[in-house]
Amino acid sequence: MSRFFVGLTGASGHVYAEGLVRALVGAGHGVDLSITSAGRRVLLHERGIDAGERGERLAASLAGWLGEEVARGVRTFESDDVGAPPSSGTAQSGGVVLCPCSMGTAARVAAGFSSNLVERAADVALKEGRTLLIMPRETPLSELHLENLLRLARLGAAILPCAPGFYHHPKGIEELVDHIVGKALDRLGVEHDLSPRWQGLEPPAEPGIERGGDRP
Repeated sequence: MSRFFVGLTGASGHVYAEGLVRALVGAGHGVDLSITSAGRRVLLHERGIDAGERGERLAASLAGWLGEEVARGVRTFESDDVGAPPSSGTAQSGGVVLCPCSMGTAARVAAGFSSNLVERAADVALKEGRTLLIMPRETPLSELHLENLLRLARLGAAILPCAPGFYHHPKGIEELVDHIVGKALDRLGVEHDLSPRWQGLEPPAEPGIERGGDRP
């Protein structure tokens, strides 16, 4: 099984990272987890998890946040630990995911400026030709944001905005999150059944004939 790096940043949407880590570990993969200082503040605000200023308390929070079984499949690293295994191209990785990815982090990765372990892991993925998945959660996007995301795409990263669809008729927030997490897993080559696959629209009803039921 592979080991994936998941970097949490200061963008809103840490519930997506939570779902992604659960799914990766549930599929039998290992996860290396690190959080930026801005990400720590958002994680505390959105999920009630205190990871510490540099993520030093993240490991102690995993069991209560993700459950003991998931926690056993996760290694955590402080944001300033640039000597950690994910900072080197010699450490094999199934891919690097920045989820959610702030526009500040995207800009620094696009410029090759690594100020913390999350940005360094993304830089390593680019230089080694490995999967780098950028999952921005920002709106509206300025021209500068779009230019940075375009540059990352041209450098080889995949851009997967945290913008769920509705064609699967979600019943709540969890299914909206699963829709995006499923797309991320597809890009990482990880099999899952989080969200139904699109089966196509029903053919139009013939005149005088009513069709019942929901679309797939």
